[in-house]
Amino acid sequence: MKKPEINSIEIARLAGVSRSTVSRVINQYPNVPATTREKVMRVIEKYQYVPNLSAQIMAGKNMRTIGLFMISSGLVSSDLLTNMLITCVIESASLRGYYVLTHIIRNTRDQEELRVVKETFHQKRIDGGIFIGAANYEPLIEEMIMEGYRVGIVDQNLPGSDEANRIVINFDNSRGMQQGLDYLVGLNHRDIAFISGDPLRCAGPEKYEGFLHGMAAHGLVVHNEWIISADFSEEGGYLATAEWLKTVDKLPTAIFAVNDSAAFGALHALGEKGLKVPEDISLLGFDDHILSSRIQPALSTIRIDFSSMMDKLTETLIESIEHGLNRPSRFVVGTELVARDSCKAL
Repeated sequence: MKKPEINSIEIARLAGVSRSTVSRVINQYPNVPATTREKVMRVIEKYQYVPNLSAQIMAGKNMRTIGLFMISSGLVSSDLLTNMLITCVIESASLRGYYVLTHIIRNTRDQEELRVVKETFHQKRIDGGIFIGAANYEPLIEEMIMEGYRVGIVDQNLPGSDEANRIVINFDNSRGMQQGLDYLVGLNHRDIAFISGDPLRCAGPEKYEGFLHGMAAHGLVVHNEWIISADFSEEGGYLATAEWLKTVDKLPTAIFAVNDSAAFGALHALGEKGLKVPEDISLLGFDDHILSSRIQPALSTIRIDFSSMMDKLTETLIESIEHGLNRPSRFVVGTELVARDSCKAL
């Protein structure tokens, strides 16, 4: 049978102490004698007392909860990479004794949706938040940081934004693009197309610039008709490649996709056109998606250790919550070439 609810006044009476002593025990203040602490804890355990949430907030106590906000207009449940990122945050937080409150933001221009997210911070239901999938400059995130909330961000580059409560983790996009182009050139490819990403996201323009610089470093010409404008989704990669194939006069020998999801879409579009990978055209991705080694042909790609990346971001956010940070926290995740079956030597 469920025990009747009990409050801190009753706990104090049963333990023979003051209500303020009960509060100091609950909030783990050090200036409580060990015998008194044990006496109060025995009563708390006997009656299964849970401190009132509102009282904890008013006392300034951490909720041991972080928010995880995924910005996506599509179905998150169907994207395995997104699911992995979410799971990594939950596992990392759980290992450190924290809960994760998750929310999908469908439209960052929807004021009602933004109000709900802001209230999560303002009502102190969370101690800090992590944002995935945001534009490089996202007013919601900047507002939360300006108000002093601790925020972790995946994929952002805003020069001069060095607030101590801003924690950013990025991929080494420039190096990854160079690694990919070095690999393709090493296979004697000279005519290389690029499927670009969302220009509003940090990785989109960074990877595009990396492609331009890498091509120039090898003395190769960038053909505008071989720049395929897409986004970071499989559907976007498919639609953009299918449309491109209708108009392009001469095919390149290789396509370098902004990420593996876009490469999956491109593979589908190429197959519909009767083009085989890698026999007719080579295809290189960027990410090492969980499915990249399982599709046919297995996708050559640039690997990112997403698990370590999200663990580092979550760990740093929790450290900031518990101990405070008086310096900006920025991390760059390295990349590694993974050669599989989707690229061939000429």
